[in-house]
Amino acid sequence: MVISGVFIIILYYVLGNVVSALTGHLIPGSVIGMLLLFFSLVFRLVRPERIRQVAEFLTGNMTVFFIPASLGIMEQWGLIRSSFTGWVGVTFISTLLVLVTSGLMQDWLMKAGKRLSGRKR
Repeated sequence: MVISGVFIIILYYVLGNVVSALTGHLIPGSVIGMLLLFFSLVFRLVRPERIRQVAEFLTGNMTVFFIPASLGIMEQWGLIRSSFTGWVGVTFISTLLVLVTSGLMQDWLMKAGKRLSGRKR
């Protein structure tokens, strides 16, 4: 079960990269792959239980995936230090935008879920 889950996730990652390459890399392949996997789950092309264990493992250990980015930031500290105020401002604004957008999206999804569950009855 775990091997098939890993295969499915990697397959969608590769498909996303192929689509991204075919479209001139306008959108990163990993994003396209996630969208393809999402729609496959929505339209029941992939059963959630086939990837649940692998997905929970990956999201549970997500901090490991940020180590390379953190090291890259540390390597560029001289450049960052020269415009530190700008970096802090951009980080604050982008974090605030992500929080607000995530909250609004969660609110919208909860309302849509309630409307859909009301229709099924």
